[in-house]
Amino acid sequence: MSLSVGDVAPEFSLPDQDKQVVSLSGLRGAPVLVVFYPFAFSGLCTGELCELRDDLAAYTGAGVQVVAISTDPTFALKAFREKEGFSFPLLSDFWPHGATAQAYDVFNDKAGMAVRGTFLVDAEGTIAFTEVNGPGDPRAQSGWKDAVAGLPAAA
Repeated sequence: MSLSVGDVAPEFSLPDQDKQVVSLSGLRGAPVLVVFYPFAFSGLCTGELCELRDDLAAYTGAGVQVVAISTDPTFALKAFREKEGFSFPLLSDFWPHGATAQAYDVFNDKAGMAVRGTFLVDAEGTIAFTEVNGPGDPRAQSGWKDAVAGLPAAA
């Protein structure tokens, strides 16, 4: 079942690159951009996350928290984050393998990886934007920025 705008975002609690658990409910109160990607260090994924890194102020300036999720183990995520200078958390959906990606309906079970799914979750935990692209289909982040601009202003 695909997730749609207006659905409640599935809860997750995943370790970040430093093995600190990050949960969606713990981020509640502010919008969260959840970016699933196939693999750390792969060409398209690195390009997309570097673009996100370079434009991060477009999100954080609007009060949006950013998390990126892959099925890579925490050790790979730590090395990836350090190499690329990412300041947003990289979350590991390694075990149970792909459970969070499955909950968001962005898991490719034949390849054992997440596809390129992007979800903007509003401050109350409802999906405000969703986009799902295949593994080799890069995302245009202009749509993400438009979705952030369309969020209701914080009170």
